[in-house]
Amino acid sequence: MKHIINVLVLCFSSSIFAQQYIELPHETPPNVKWEGGEKEYFSEIWQTQVVTNVSTPTMEVFAPEKPNGTSVIVAPGGGLYALSIESEGNLVAQWLAERGITAFVLKYRLVPTGADGVQEITQEGATNPMQIMQRVAPVLPFSVQDGLNAIDHVRSNAEKYGLDPNKIGFMGFSAGGAVTLGVAYNYNEKNRPDFLVPVYPWTTAQPVQEVPQDAPPMLVICATDDPLGLAAGSIELYSSWLKANKTVGLHMYSKGGHGFGMKQQNLPSDDWIQRFYDWWEVEINSGDIKQSN
Repeated sequence: MKHIINVLVLCFSSSIFAQQYIELPHETPPNVKWEGGEKEYFSEIWQTQVVTNVSTPTMEVFAPEKPNGTSVIVAPGGGLYALSIESEGNLVAQWLAERGITAFVLKYRLVPTGADGVQEITQEGATNPMQIMQRVAPVLPFSVQDGLNAIDHVRSNAEKYGLDPNKIGFMGFSAGGAVTLGVAYNYNEKNRPDFLVPVYPWTTAQPVQEVPQDAPPMLVICATDDPLGLAAGSIELYSSWLKANKTVGLHMYSKGGHGFGMKQQNLPSDDWIQRFYDWWEVEINSGDIKQSN
């Protein structure tokens, strides 16, 4: 009953801001096949609402009553087998929309899974972790393309949404952080993000690379005690931007674990999104975004 109430509360609160679903352009990959359709359910394993088996990329719009011009595309995590759609998606978007930032929750393409994608990645993680990477590798490029297409859509429709086409951010969690880095390394003039917020990014799936010459400002967020060992990759990512003389910030919490999203753990990491907002006010909202040399 508690789970049902939580879902109903989420649906009600989501309806305050969610106004539209957008299907993003995409081609059918020749080497990836989905069956059974997209699924959404409460995962007992992860104790949160999830979406799995996404084959058609979409976005849900969370439009504030008085948009301030900034937008953020939110890419939930879940090992590319699932999307933690509540803690790293809808609740993030609601928080942003309440403060005037238009949010777009992105359902990017995932690894094809059966009845319970969370159960699949949990079993494979315990018995054959290499299989996870083997299944992720052919799908991740399409997930990244979904992220780039999301930016292109927001920029092309900025006037419609009441947005500044030069203040479009991309925020991704874990596997969504891998998508964020893929976006960071593969954009063109039309789909370049204006700022990036990788949150405990999965740098083992999307390694740190050479920083683009016109790299946008970035804020990296992670916890030292991340059980997946992602703190080191987050520091490497921050250091790469720093060495390239790009605008970059880092919040590395001593405790927080992995996948904290909007969960409340009575830790300083609970307030990461307020720290993002503080950074946004200084680097993005105070005037023109700093341009790279």
